[in-house]
This record gives sequence, structure tokens and C-alpha cells, in this order.
Amino acid sequence: MNPRTHFRLMVLYVLVAAMILVLLGRLWTLQVLGGAHYRQVAAENRTRDIVVPAVRGLILDDQGRPLARNRTALVISVDRTTLSRQKDRGRAVLDRLAGVLGTTRAALELKTRLCAPAVQRPCWPGSPFQPIPVEDRADPKRALQIMERQEEFPGVSAQLQAVREYPAPSGATATQTIGYLQPITQEEMDRSKGLRVTGYSGVDLVGRDGLEGSYDADLRGEPGLRRVLVDSQGRVTGTAHERPPVPGGNLVTSLNAQVQGAAEKALQNAIKSARTAGHRADAGAAVVLDVRTGGVVALASYPTYDPSVWTGGISQDKYDALLGKKNGEPLISRATQGQFAPGSTFKISSVSAAVADGYDLHGTYSCPGSFNVGARAFRNFEGQGHGDMNLHTALVVSCDTIFYRFAYEEWLRDGGMKPKQNPKDPMAHMARKWGFGSRTGIDLPSEVSGRIPDRGWKKSYWNSTKDSDCKAAKTGYPQVEKEDPARAAYLKAMAVENCTEGYVWRAGDAANLSVGQGDVLVTPLQLARAYAALANGGRLVVPRLAQAVMRPDGTLARRIQAPPAQKLPVDPKVLAYIRGGLAGVPKEGTARGAFAGFDFKRVEVAGKTGTAEVFGKDDTSWFASFAPVSNPHFAVVAMVAQGGTGASTAAPAVREIYEAMYGAKGKEPILKNGELPSGLPKVRFDSNGTSP
Repeated sequence: MNPRTHFRLMVLYVLVAAMILVLLGRLWTLQVLGGAHYRQVAAENRTRDIVVPAVRGLILDDQGRPLARNRTALVISVDRTTLSRQKDRGRAVLDRLAGVLGTTRAALELKTRLCAPAVQRPCWPGSPFQPIPVEDRADPKRALQIMERQEEFPGVSAQLQAVREYPAPSGATATQTIGYLQPITQEEMDRSKGLRVTGYSGVDLVGRDGLEGSYDADLRGEPGLRRVLVDSQGRVTGTAHERPPVPGGNLVTSLNAQVQGAAEKALQNAIKSARTAGHRADAGAAVVLDVRTGGVVALASYPTYDPSVWTGGISQDKYDALLGKKNGEPLISRATQGQFAPGSTFKISSVSAAVADGYDLHGTYSCPGSFNVGARAFRNFEGQGHGDMNLHTALVVSCDTIFYRFAYEEWLRDGGMKPKQNPKDPMAHMARKWGFGSRTGIDLPSEVSGRIPDRGWKKSYWNSTKDSDCKAAKTGYPQVEKEDPARAAYLKAMAVENCTEGYVWRAGDAANLSVGQGDVLVTPLQLARAYAALANGGRLVVPRLAQAVMRPDGTLARRIQAPPAQKLPVDPKVLAYIRGGLAGVPKEGTARGAFAGFDFKRVEVAGKTGTAEVFGKDDTSWFASFAPVSNPHFAVVAMVAQGGTGASTAAPAVREIYEAMYGAKGKEPILKNGELPSGLPKVRFDSNGTSP
């Protein structure tokens, strides 16, 4: 054999042997070293893990009536990840799906695109890796077409799931109090590494507001897992393993659906009446509080909205309407997030402050039509004087000038324009002790604190606004001047004063504070809490909505206790005196017209009207009350922004609520023997919120 040929053969043998050795080595690696891994991959090619959503718990009133529940719906969802792997990015699949659902591909693409600052709704606000629901009321026949022809609909699923609904028993929507659900976002998923997340389920639909948000962890439940066998076409052929989901707990609240419905109706009637009288009446709230426990019996807000807009995706127009000022920002609860000057309802704090500062509780004081605070005359409502009187009568007829005098004299004792190093500020200090200027601690998100102004606040506010005020002092308000020259002149004068001396706590500031005007802001819930403390003898209770979390079988999972009440540092004799004065308001005082013909034998009501002036707007109407006078159980407060006087708008609303609760001629009372039922409801509910 030719030596050259022999050499070539040897090289070939070596190459073949090397390739065989490499092949054997690779086979050994796959079979031995990586065998377990590849066996698992092979198994996964034959199985699919499906996370089974847990049914979200119900939100119930104090009688077990569902305020938020679930309905079973056939939900069709689309997996963006699967569609994106298609050559045409899933357009053909969406075309076929649109044909089955009776819609268009364009409509489906809008629902399945991801929300972003520049993307208008409808869009998907959740994680891009979750199945996106495109139809939550699917026809079973159409859904069956999808399930039977899965090879034509890769990435599309049809499943029976629980969808949230709000049944509004007795007309009780409590929309802002209940809150709403939205899909979990990718950022939230990244922050919650231990959270198992599925598609359109009770796991990844997160409470965004209200009770849905505050008690989301209790309501959500735990998802289950189902491992199914599939063939090469992705069709399910059997179940390999299953772990059932754990339903969420049912949240029992202190809300009473009948009282809540009555409060919402009374508020709507008050706003309608105010508008008929020529007022703008653009917002309002009503609160019913148990003065003994702090339990919230009703919490109404206006404007409101239909919570079903969140189900199945929301359009951009509806979304903008919820957030826009044009529609009154209905997402905001005016009861806990609305801040308004309280007017004369604030005088319960001012009386106690004056007495604590040395004024005689049983003294006699002059009530002229006006009182000079420095060089400016501060007038009673409509400039009417009432002669000499005690503080009882001052509350009944709502004399402002007595309180102007108290505040002015206290301001002078504190040093006036040149205050002492540690001024007493008795009116502001007492107001904070009543709970004004701080959150009540209610178990709802985003509660605001209100505002009690004083020297420190005014200087801080001036520091943050002086630049804009000084600019306006030079330029004025040209845009406003075109529409309202008088208002523009007033605003410019205020800007000049604020620019140069806006940090000064003036006598007028102190006078306004004493009657709940000026820069004082409170929420309706804060005022209801203060009147509850007045009624119960000085316990500043913490308002609470949730009573307990119960399992679906009706057994107790946990009770929810409110924090202990603080002690109001006011002499019980002073509180009793104020209660006596307010008892005369509905009978012979400023609210006597609103309560004309009221059956005081059924329930004796004590209360105080408030009419707060707001520059450039109609007055804010208030009525704050408690009942029964001899043994108080409830505090009821109503407020209508731009609603006119307290006696003409808010007081009739409060009367309507009491008549619903205690009954009136031709009306059966909601309360039996003047009491709400005690204890937790003994009712077992199924997953849809109905008795089995």
C-alpha cells in the first residue's frame, strides 16, 4: 500500500474514533449527568400546571347581607405571551376569536394591549405575563367552540370563574367605602415574590380602595393547583395532580344596609332640594356612627358611581369621568377625604376651650349683631343681635359674636401681633384634643387629616406660598379680571397682604377659628367622631367598619377590634352643659324649621347647624347631631358643599335618616327598640353570596 494512502487512512480512522468518542460522551452526559433534568422536561411537555383561582371572600353588612359578592361567569382570556410567539403575532387567532365572540380583532387588541401613560383605556393594567380576560359573560356554546378546537385557538382559554359584583341591598351602594378591584401589576408581582399569581382570579385582582383594599389579604384566599395531562395538540387528556384552592374569608362589617341605603337616599334628596333652591350643591356626605363602640353604621358620599364599570375593563371616557373635576371626582369619599370648613358645628370645641381658659360656663354674655375684632367688624349670621344670654342659648340661636369676643380676648392675652414666646392658643389646642386636625384612624385607606390653623401653621404655609403670592401681587390675575373684576381685585389685595405679612397670625384668624371658618378644615367623619365623644361622655372612639372575618362555613376566623378610645380632656359637666344646649336646637333653635312636626317622643335629637362661608362659592351646609338625648346611641352628620344654610339642606337630611332609623308616621323603623342587632350574623354563605 502506498505510504501516503496509508497515512490518509490512519487520519480518517482517528477522526472517526474521535467523533464516536464525542458522541458517546455526549450520550453519557444526556443520559447520566443530565438524565433527571431531561426526564422532567419531557414530563413537562406532557403536562401543564394550571393555578386554580380562589374565590374572593364576601363583604357583608351587620346582618350578613352581601355588599360585595361573586357571580359565576364563563370567562374567556387571552395569553399575550403565547400569541407573541405566533408568526403573525397572533392576529389570525384574534380574528378567529373575534368571529366566535361576535366582535372585531381591533376591539380585542384594545383590551389586550398594556396600559401606559400614553395609552388610553381600554387596556390591560396588570402583568403582561397574565392571561387577559376579554369576555366575562361568554355564551357557553361559543366557549365550547374554543375548548373543542384548541389547536385553532392557542393562547385562548375559557373557564368558569368568580366575577365580583355589588348587589346594593336596600339601595346601599357604599361605593367608595367598599372600594374596587384591579389586576395586580408586574411591579407588585416583583415586590411579592412569594405570591402565586394567575390570570383573571381572586389572587391577582387586588383591592385598590375601600374595604377591598384594607382587607385584601383576608378576602383574597389561596389559589389551588391542577396539573393536567395534554396531548401534542395541547388538549387536556386527564389530571395528574390537584390541590384545591382555599376560599377567602368573608368580611363582616358594622354597616347596616338599610341605614346605609336611607343615608344615601337622604343625601341625594338634600342635594336635589338644594339645587331646586338655586344652589350648586356639588358634593356631600352623611355619616352614622355608633357613639358607644365607634362602629360605622353608614358612610355615604356624593357624587358616586356604578362600581360595575371596573368589571371587564373600563373605557377611557369612563376612567376620565371618575378622576375628572368636571364630574366631581366621584372616586373620592367626601366622608373621609373631603375637607370643608365646619361652621358653627365647631362650637362644641370652642365652648370647651373658652371654659378651660377661664370663662364662666354659667355666665351671661352679650350677643350683639357685630363685634369689632381689631379694626374690623365681625357679624352674626344676617347681622342679627340677640341681647344678653348664657352659653346654652348661644348654642341654640348660634350666636357668633360671643365666640368672636372669646377668641379676640385670648389672642390679645397671647400677645396679639407680637405673641409671647409660648402662646396658649386655647382654641386651636382644644380643637386638636377633640380630634380635629388628625386622622380618626378608620380602617379605610387615604383618610385625610383636616386642618387646625395656628401661628406655626400660618408661618409654614407662608414660606411655601410667598413666592407665588408676591408674583401675583405684582401681576394681578388678568384671566380672572376678564370674567370677574371684583374677584380679581380681591385676590390681588389678598396676594399683596400675604406677600408682605402672610406669616402673621391676626386677630381675624383667631376669630374665624372660633366659629369653624377661615382656614379650618374638617372631614364629616371627624365631626361625627367629635359629636360621638360629646354624646358618650368624653370617649374619643376610633371609627371602625370591619367587625370580623368569617370562614365560608360561618365559623369565626378572627375578630377585628378597634384601638382603645382616648379620653377627651373636658370636664363632664361641660359636656353635659353642651349636650343640653344642643338638645334645644331642633326644638327652638336654628333647626326648628327643619324638625317641625318631628316626633320627638320616638327619639329626641340634639344637634347643631353649621353654615360655612366659602369665597366665590355657595355656603357649605352642615348638621351634626346625636340621639337619643337621654341615652345616646348614634351620631348622625350630614354635609352638602355649596348647599346653602345648615338649617335648609343638611338638617332635613339628618331628620330623614332618623325617621328611617326610628320610624315616623307611615314608616316602619329600621331599628327594633331603638337598637341595631348585636353579635355576628349566624348565616352560612356559599361562594356566590347566597344561602345554601
